[in-house]
Amino acid sequence: MTFESLPEGWRVWNEEPSGRAILVYRPDVFGGGDLPDECLPTIYLTNGSRSARPGSGQYATEEWHVVLFLEPEIEAVAETYESREAGEAGAVDVAERFAAGDVDYRAAYQVPREEYFARLDEFVGGDAVE
Repeated sequence: MTFESLPEGWRVWNEEPSGRAILVYRPDVFGGGDLPDECLPTIYLTNGSRSARPGSGQYATEEWHVVLFLEPEIEAVAETYESREAGEAGAVDVAERFAAGDVDYRAAYQVPREEYFARLDEFVGGDAVE
């Protein structure tokens, strides 16, 4: 599958033959001084273990996980699906919700980043600026 129905702003960053995939939001505005590159919203679709143990992600499971990261350690959405196809549909759904402004990214942070949130608001939701 190729994620043909991704909403505006989302791109396939990597898609492996094993089925794992990485989607990114607006790589054109993250980094380069506009928005911090470490804050690039990223959706992972993987059947790797979600265990916190180092290296556990390399072991395939029967489930597929869709995780939206706002930064390497900041998860905004984490969902589990029974198949790769359902996981792909779930990843597209998460991308659509994020682009529409239906993911509360502020709630995922323990320490508010108000300047960053205000700038991100310009790209996300119904009033998004391209």
